[in-house]
Amino acid sequence: MSSRPVTIVIAAALEALIGLAAGVGGLYSFVTAVSGDAADVTSAIPLAVLGLGVGALLVFVARGLWQMRDWARTPVFVTQLFLGVVAYYMFTSHQYALGAVLLVVAVSASAAVLSPPTTAALFPDDSER
Repeated sequence: MSSRPVTIVIAAALEALIGLAAGVGGLYSFVTAVSGDAADVTSAIPLAVLGLGVGALLVFVARGLWQMRDWARTPVFVTQLFLGVVAYYMFTSHQYALGAVLLVVAVSASAAVLSPPTTAALFPDDSER
């Protein structure tokens, strides 16, 4: 295999960042539930489990992309689609700064993972093997 293109580095880093953010959110929900600061403990615990699980899964996918596994491309792109939806709802709730950050991350990671260098590295032609 050839060396890792910068587009894969960018996409994997952004995917890992999203995963870490989800994990931190899950951890925060868990801490508030355990400390009694959560508004509703019965929903804070499942939210914590979901946040930690999704965070771990996204970091796993980012690691797969970093290792140039072709299967990781689709989950990375689907993550960016979901992030774009979240950004839309941030805009509709007048949280423009957060929505803009999420949209920039989603567009950047999508462009990186769908770029020609990424495609060439993950799916080399049969003639090059």
